[in-house]
Amino acid sequence: MPSVFTHAAVPLALWCASERGRISPRLLGAGVLAAMLPDADVLAFALHIPYADAFGHRGASHSLLFAALLGIFAALIAPALRASRAQAGTFVFVCALSHPLLDALTSGGLGVALWWPWSDVRLFAPWRPIRVSPFANNFFSARGMQTVVSELRWVWLPLLSCVIGWRLIQQRAPVDARNP
Repeated sequence: MPSVFTHAAVPLALWCASERGRISPRLLGAGVLAAMLPDADVLAFALHIPYADAFGHRGASHSLLFAALLGIFAALIAPALRASRAQAGTFVFVCALSHPLLDALTSGGLGVALWWPWSDVRLFAPWRPIRVSPFANNFFSARGMQTVVSELRWVWLPLLSCVIGWRLIQQRAPVDARNP
């Protein structure tokens, strides 16, 4: 898995790329939480649930269904997030789905149960450039620092490039095209 900090990169990038005020601070917070929440499944280790179990690490909480349920929940509480139902649901769904997609790009683990409950198959992306993050007690080790460098290279820098590129495109767009 990428570190918990890197899972927050997608909602932060979307917020940075959006027009000021378009994504409320509350909606941003919900997006960051949704992007990190799937890793709460590490509690399964303490409950002696095997890693490969449907409710083990990278199981059900890393599924399309889980991301959709979080999106639906966000749509239901949209007024509290200071967003429309469509905006809250879509933003939180995308942020939650970014988690298993990033995990599928890592170099370790058993893959992600993206299609659970329809399939128990664990998936990896065909290309896996992100070093898998060590768990909390080893995060500040040499391996942990290698993970941080890998995440900067393969997640943060590409997202930063996309945000800058998008902002440049938006600045160059004719005024009439932005405000029809």
